[in-house]
Amino acid sequence: MDAMQVELAGDYLVMAAYLAELKSRMLLPRPNEQAEEEDPRAELIKRLQEYQRYKEAAERIDKIPRIDREIFSANAKLPEFTLQTPMLDIPIEDLTFALAEVMRRVDQSQAHLINFEELSTRERMTQILERMKTESFIEFTSLFISKEGKIGVVVTFLAILELLKDSLIEIVQSEEFGPIHIKGIDEVH
Repeated sequence: MDAMQVELAGDYLVMAAYLAELKSRMLLPRPNEQAEEEDPRAELIKRLQEYQRYKEAAERIDKIPRIDREIFSANAKLPEFTLQTPMLDIPIEDLTFALAEVMRRVDQSQAHLINFEELSTRERMTQILERMKTESFIEFTSLFISKEGKIGVVVTFLAILELLKDSLIEIVQSEEFGPIHIKGIDEVH
């Protein structure tokens, strides 16, 4: 027998012996002095009530959901996501040439900056997206403001690259060496 069954059998024998003792006390006549003693059945009732409390507590604990009995942990893997960024249909050389042309025009313009304003790439991205709401195609060079100088060109160019990376715009060119245009990604398909 394993240890659990031996312990259970031992508990059974202890209870049987206690009940036999209780029964023999009840059947044997008692002297008058012991008549006032506590009823031996009271101890049995006390033990049975205690057993009942433990049994109810065990049932309440058993009703609590347990992992791998009622609750199972999820083992699903997330699907592989790939961000589809549109490939540039125009060669990078054409884009570089267009940027160089804008830089050349900035160098030629006589801009006098009185107050230095810090330019933000995020603000420029917002400006471009706002302009996209009213115009479906925007010429690449029209996005650059010559009075902002080289810093303005760099900030605008970075804003265009960020929007392209975030798949919010697409750069298109209708013919080789033709003007480069920008359009919103929802306009593309």
